Amino acid sequence: MKHIPVGVDIAKHLMQVHFVDPHTGEVIDKQIKRDAFLEYFSNREFCLIGMEACGGSQYWACELEKLGHAVRLLQGKFVKAFVMGNKNDVTDARAIWMAVQQPGGKAVAVKNEEQQAVLSLHRMRRQLVKFRTAQINALHGMLLEFGEMVRKGRASLDKALPDVLERMKDKLPPFLICQIEDQHQRLSDIDTQIDGIEKQLIAWAKQNEDCQRIMKIPGVGPLIATAAVATMGEARAFRSGREFAAYLGLVPKQTGTGGKVKLLGISKRGDTYLRTLFIHGARAATLLTKEPNPWVTELMKRRPTSVAVVGMANKLARTVWAIVAHDRAYEKNHVSVRPL
Repeated sequence: MKHIPVGVDIAKHLMQVHFVDPHTGEVIDKQIKRDAFLEYFSNREFCLIGMEACGGSQYWACELEKLGHAVRLLQGKFVKAFVMGNKNDVTDARAIWMAVQQPGGKAVAVKNEEQQAVLSLHRMRRQLVKFRTAQINALHGMLLEFGEMVRKGRASLDKALPDVLERMKDKLPPFLICQIEDQHQRLSDIDTQIDGIEKQLIAWAKQNEDCQRIMKIPGVGPLIATAAVATMGEARAFRSGREFAAYLGLVPKQTGTGGKVKLLGISKRGDTYLRTLFIHGARAATLLTKEPNPWVTELMKRRPTSVAVVGMANKLARTVWAIVAHDRAYEKNHVSVRPL
């Protein structure tokens, strides 16, 4: 069945739709209110609807797929190449309509509500970790203003703060001492919230078969497993493990001309959070285990440690994708064979 390509520029209140009527050849540029958006597509022929992957796009993609339409979520940088003239809703919708018809465009996987919920937990946890780090740095800076230098890190702050406050009581007003104690207590409150989120993620990982299989990989724990499974959505949306690693920004950038290609450092494109988790997991599997992977051990003999760790993170990402996409169990000594 041939779908009618449609470009949709979504927003909070108004949606801009662009397509060419296959029967009359008329170019349709229509602005639709949010409440009437699904109704507009409920009575239409099956469409291939393109949208930029942005806030709200996952929700609309799921709802449109329920109506029987095919949806492709496109990266903004891919759509930008097709914007002609001044940027506005009409030209954006036209650019999306042009981009969705291109065969080489990489679409973002549409995720179900359960996967979105898990990713929301990861976002909350990441935000709380940022708050905690900012709070620790603020306390260090405040104490330094009054001549009290505390060593870097949370453990040093917890250990030194009682003695520091005892010395400061003689020269600072009581209300400031109370506020510093309250701000320090907030760190414990944030710790409790982070622990609660991590327990929920661990519980979900125990119920998910994909997570159970990939957590057997050295260096992959509940955080990486849940984030990777939820981020991938449908693993087959990526054609290979290398494509998944490229999505995370773990492959080298390339520059070249005249048939000569030069490889640079990792691209750092894509999902920063999941890339960071994979690198931390690779560092643990490389430096903290008694029997590190022989592959990374040989790599560390000729490359710097950080480069080897990133290479191991790339390998972990590919392995995770292969296990989920092919529905296989982890095998320590497995050797990949190129299909004939």
